[in-house]
Amino acid sequence: MDIAPTDRIIPINIEDEMRDAYIDYSMSVIVARALPDVRDGLKPVHRRVLYGMYELGLSQSKSYKKSARIVGEVLGKYHPHGDVAIYEAMARMAQSWSLRYPLIEGQGNFGSIDGDAPAAMRYTEARLVRISEELIKEINKNTVDFQFNFDASLEEPVVLPAKLPNLLLNGASGIAVGMATNMAPHNLSEILSAIVAYIENNDITISELMEYVIAPDFPTGGIIYGYNGVREAFQTGKGRVVLRGKATIEVTANGKEQIIVTKIPYQVNKAVMIERTAHLVNEKKIEGIADIRDESDKEGMRIVYDLKRDAIAHVVLNNLYKQTQLQSSFSVNNVALVEGRPKILNLKELIVHFVDHRHEVLVRKTTFDLEHAKKKIHLLQGYLIALDHLDRVIALIRESKDPEVAKAALMETFPLSEVQAKAILEMRLQRLTGLERAKIVEEHHQVQKLIDHLLEILADKALRMQLIKEELIALKERYGDARRTVVEYEADAFTMEDMIPDTEMVIMVSNQGYIKRTPLVDYRLQGRGGIGAKGITTKKDDFTEHLFIATAHQYLLIFTEYGKIYWVKVYTIPETKKTTQGKAIQNLINIAPGDQVRSIIQVRDLKDNTYVDHHHVVMCTRQGIIKKTPLHAYATPRANGIHAIVIREGDSLLDVQLTNGTHHIVLALESGRATQFNEQDVRPMGRVASGIRGITLAHEQDRVIGMACFPTLDLDVLVVSENGYGKRSPLADYRITKRGGKGVKTLQITEKTGKLVAIHAVKNQDELMIMNQSGVAIRIEVSTLPLIGRATQGVRLIRLSQNDKIASVARIDVLAQVDAQDR
Repeated sequence: MDIAPTDRIIPINIEDEMRDAYIDYSMSVIVARALPDVRDGLKPVHRRVLYGMYELGLSQSKSYKKSARIVGEVLGKYHPHGDVAIYEAMARMAQSWSLRYPLIEGQGNFGSIDGDAPAAMRYTEARLVRISEELIKEINKNTVDFQFNFDASLEEPVVLPAKLPNLLLNGASGIAVGMATNMAPHNLSEILSAIVAYIENNDITISELMEYVIAPDFPTGGIIYGYNGVREAFQTGKGRVVLRGKATIEVTANGKEQIIVTKIPYQVNKAVMIERTAHLVNEKKIEGIADIRDESDKEGMRIVYDLKRDAIAHVVLNNLYKQTQLQSSFSVNNVALVEGRPKILNLKELIVHFVDHRHEVLVRKTTFDLEHAKKKIHLLQGYLIALDHLDRVIALIRESKDPEVAKAALMETFPLSEVQAKAILEMRLQRLTGLERAKIVEEHHQVQKLIDHLLEILADKALRMQLIKEELIALKERYGDARRTVVEYEADAFTMEDMIPDTEMVIMVSNQGYIKRTPLVDYRLQGRGGIGAKGITTKKDDFTEHLFIATAHQYLLIFTEYGKIYWVKVYTIPETKKTTQGKAIQNLINIAPGDQVRSIIQVRDLKDNTYVDHHHVVMCTRQGIIKKTPLHAYATPRANGIHAIVIREGDSLLDVQLTNGTHHIVLALESGRATQFNEQDVRPMGRVASGIRGITLAHEQDRVIGMACFPTLDLDVLVVSENGYGKRSPLADYRITKRGGKGVKTLQITEKTGKLVAIHAVKNQDELMIMNQSGVAIRIEVSTLPLIGRATQGVRLIRLSQNDKIASVARIDVLAQVDAQDR
């Protein structure tokens, strides 16, 4: 029912009331709880704790007092929001891992970086540190405004004088209503140098200030990974700073590798980080870690990750950075109260507001000292008047019946104020001696000099700024220290490669276009003449046509029968067991219907201009055409591929190899002949050229089966026939001829050996991977093959089952493999 308005009932709109109440509440939280003042960098609770301790006399030179005593003082006088809130704020100011420059010196258990809570306040003790005293000094000289406390029985400071820029040194964090602040700590020496630079040049830019302030400096040290976020935070007041723990890789006496972490990112709980890492290891989301131990002690932090013998330390470390809090981020949001209003501030604005505050404090302090000095000299002038007329003053006093009469008589007789007359009456007789008179005269002179100096300060802003500058330089010398946080300027975001070991892989491509990769370690070495092991399961009428070794991070340049080129990273190829078939290559590249892979080469890095500019791609076709093109022509990957060579009618691309421009090239024919010529005989051509004659076929049905490129002359020529026979011969046995010749015999072709199917340049330390059409693979050492003449039929390399034949042969560079593992 409706209620009629009366004198005691006032109708209001509930929406208006809720809005007004919420605004009042939010402003109370913003101003009186969550956000720091830009001048002293403190929230009310922290300011009250420091002021309460100052009033208790807990300076650095005094003994500790129980924390409960301090909390009671602050709670009863200034901060009636509960003892827990006060003690938590007080404990945080004593934690060296929370504040870059702790403001309280604690005695007892004030918590740990593992998240342990401080001991109860009745067990701990505390006092101020010297830096805190620098924040409070001069507070009794009317340098700051005071306000009534919660019950108007006492006064508390609105802000502290703050000789040091605490907001920049220790940062701040807090969540208000509709806004939050998260300010990073910085190095004292860097910040004070930047403030001095600003005082010397008020027009200094933020970029110029960054020459002094390198980056935030966190109390737990570690590494700032990348500089873009730092630059953005300094310029705008907002930015994301990526932090990493400091980790090194060490090798124990028994040869095992360890990752040792000695610093962790700011605000990371060490115990929680270790626990979560162990959980990820147990779930096999991070592999390669055998054990985790926390060996931290009073000497410092030390977290040990024992690695498994087959683990690659850098990959494990990258996984730790990627998946654990060993890498975290600090989102800078520089929101502080400026004249009671929240504002986002960049680096220069923070410095400007601090200098303005110090300037105001200096003016108020100087004014206070001047007033005090004027009162002092006023009394001294009265003393001097009394001393100059001492007999008359004494007589007046003796003639007076009481002090009031004496005071009035002195004021009537001499030009004295009431204050001076009262001081003369209270003056001790010992000051009437000649020596004491000289002291009064000298004191009058010194006070007059002080007054002149104070007046000069108040009249000259440049002098005031010079005094602030000198004060900051002295504070830097007293409290300055080295940076704890290292800055790694050039840092890229994580890529897939960071998480994948750059291990040796066997890449297989079948005749029908199925591709897969398998770790090389899955294929054990066997002796020459063995039966091999199952290397792949293929469809009927399919067989492995291409087989080679590459590392996971290398690029594959895939050349097709139609003369097109495609790019693939090795790690993007599906990794399978050695007996599985693999995936259709059409899943990786946009190969045209009817086209098929003919050759694949691996290159180290297409982004390394030095590497690209010093290599060539040499191609040969079934009909003996050869072509050489600079690698940089193919250094820009495209999803749909590009033309690598123009194929003549009736011909097809056969083999492609990477050279440095000075190789010796050997082309071999199915008929068992081969020719050797210098790479310089083949001039570089454009990407769409068709090439020139490399070797002349023995007859119409003959064709080229392969190309071997020799960087030096001390390598051997290895040839393999389709029935599993092979040999190696010195390259010197092949005379150098002009390109385009018919060549010389390289293998005695018989019904027993079958046709020639493969040719390679090998050295004694190499290994061979031989794959049959039935999918059986064998891995043998080149050193087990006899070194015999080029015109012989060779020896048996693998025993073939009936109707089986050799499908492909790949060379394994063992020395390169060892180098990769060492890296």
